[in-house]
Amino acid sequence: MLGKFFTVDAPFLLLSIRGEDEAADDEYRAVVRFAGLDTTDVHRISLTQQPLGAVDLSEWSGIILGGGPYNVSDAPESKSATQLRVESELLDLIGRIVDADYPFLGCCYGVGTLGTVIGAVIDRTYPEPVGGMAITVTEAGRGDPLFADLPDVFDAYGGHKEAAATLPTDAVCLATSPQCPVQAFRVKRNVYATQFHPELDLDGIDVRLDAYKNHGYFAPESAEQLKIEARQWNVQHPHAILRRFIERYARRR
Repeated sequence: MLGKFFTVDAPFLLLSIRGEDEAADDEYRAVVRFAGLDTTDVHRISLTQQPLGAVDLSEWSGIILGGGPYNVSDAPESKSATQLRVESELLDLIGRIVDADYPFLGCCYGVGTLGTVIGAVIDRTYPEPVGGMAITVTEAGRGDPLFADLPDVFDAYGGHKEAAATLPTDAVCLATSPQCPVQAFRVKRNVYATQFHPELDLDGIDVRLDAYKNHGYFAPESAEQLKIEARQWNVQHPHAILRRFIERYARRR
């Protein structure tokens, strides 16, 4: 069980796109736990329930964007009014974040949104099934403060329909996998996105398999088998990425 290891002067902002309460609450608890903070240090805005509103970047230590069922590459006519609003708000905010080189960590959906802002090709060429995956740190990743000292190859949990097929030349690929060439990347010095979920552990993937069994990621009847298969992976290192993000950017007391 991880505990709080320092207090911050400015909290982190977690943006959630999950409309399913159990999955959204589990994501929030996981971010708090693996960050080594408590709920006073991580403020959540549930974008499916309320507009983003004005965000003053100076009020936060950094911003974390969670994952969820949205895909920026979905056909516009298939997107709900809520998804269209959320994407518009996020793309505008992430544009400001990139311009300011402001601390940002986008988990899964962050690849699609940040990738769209910087001109990456986001499509469905490289999907991955829900479950465990082997992540390989690139040579550039070896020198990155969030990925340095991690094993060359480590297990993670994920699952996605879209991904970055190509990155612009000014983005740095930090990690890859056999089925998805861009598992993590950095823009400028402080703006990050991961395709895998650095906040996800075994209990969390069980919650999400239940929450998203009818969202087209997998056959609903296979959920219990996927839970069994998830137990074959030793997922411990991705959480260090989240914690290092917090350690690097927290304004501490």
